[in-house]
Amino acid sequence: MQEMLKEKLWTYIVHNNPDLMMNLQQDFSLTDYLEQKVFNIQPLISQLLAENKPGYIIEELCMAELTKDLRPSKFNYIRGVLEEEFELDFLRIKESGLLTYEIINLITESETVFETLGFMQDNEQDRMLRYAIAGTIRQYMESK
Repeated sequence: MQEMLKEKLWTYIVHNNPDLMMNLQQDFSLTDYLEQKVFNIQPLISQLLAENKPGYIIEELCMAELTKDLRPSKFNYIRGVLEEEFELDFLRIKESGLLTYEIINLITESETVFETLGFMQDNEQDRMLRYAIAGTIRQYMESK
């Protein structure tokens, strides 16, 4: 069960948090990170097993807990704003093969906005957040 959860967590990170993926790989801390995250939910796994929950329910609840602090995805959010508001730039960057790299750079550029406006699932649809991120993307694109 633990190995499967580590694999699913890694897949989730690759698709939703490539910035974290790159940091973990650069620091050579990927294995430790995955092992610690799964270790931290051992009480939940034990509880669900004791309650005779089906495997798929255990997996779903454990993945929800493992990814709780990784949601919402800044990567996917910025990708969406870039694609919708800056379509030509998005296509140009995508065709160049640098889309993931540039979005990771935009996450760094947007960190102050995310912190100031408190990026979370509750305000993911907030117009002010979207405008602020779009403004950051615009400044970034103009500086290129």
